[in-house]
Amino acid sequence: MFKIQLFINFSLFLLNLLGIIFNKRNFLVILMCIELVLLNINISFLIFSIYFDDFYGQIFSLIILVIAASESGIGLAVIISYYRLRSTIQISTQSVLKH
Repeated sequence: MFKIQLFINFSLFLLNLLGIIFNKRNFLVILMCIELVLLNINISFLIFSIYFDDFYGQIFSLIILVIAASESGIGLAVIISYYRLRSTIQISTQSVLKH
């Protein structure tokens, strides 16, 4: 059961990394992929914490949840300000981000 859980978690992790790498058009989808990567890392910490009967994985999981919450708040603020300037959240080119 341990190997199956890790395999599913690792495959979801790689799928979300591919979503970050190949999606260069939409801020919101990139932000959601980053959040899902952090959640997959949390699940890995929890799986290893249960497997090794140690509580440090649960503590690291809580720390990562706090970081993910603050990152999503800052990311949504950036998306809102970008939408107010450009009236879209689609990224057309890389040079738009320099302004």
